[in-house]
Amino acid sequence: MAGRIANRSKQAPKPLKIRIKKNDMVKVIAGRDKGKTGRVIEVNRTTGRVLVEGVMMSKKHVRPNPQRGIKGGIAERESPIHVSNVMVLASGGKTSRIGSKVETVGGKTRRVRIARKTGEVLDKK
Repeated sequence: MAGRIANRSKQAPKPLKIRIKKNDMVKVIAGRDKGKTGRVIEVNRTTGRVLVEGVMMSKKHVRPNPQRGIKGGIAERESPIHVSNVMVLASGGKTSRIGSKVETVGGKTRRVRIARKTGEVLDKK
């Protein structure tokens, strides 16, 4: 029995199913920046975190590098925040969960994301 478990190969964890996409407007619902809103810059499915513009700012000490044109000093940048701590903003600034529905446009069917609270389509295409 123990031999079977030991022979199991190590696999990378499955990427999380994150419904929030890049350029979505989100509101932070938990943490030190609760209540702030911003645009999603990056989504990392392996760690389950999103990078939101102007949220979770941290200071980083930067050494000057004249070759790259970098000035030294203390730079502020965004830190990733867990996807469970943000909610997508629908029109009117209301937070909403994300659902999906199948929409037919010109004979083509495609799945679109919708805001559960208002029913508005979040995908702008």
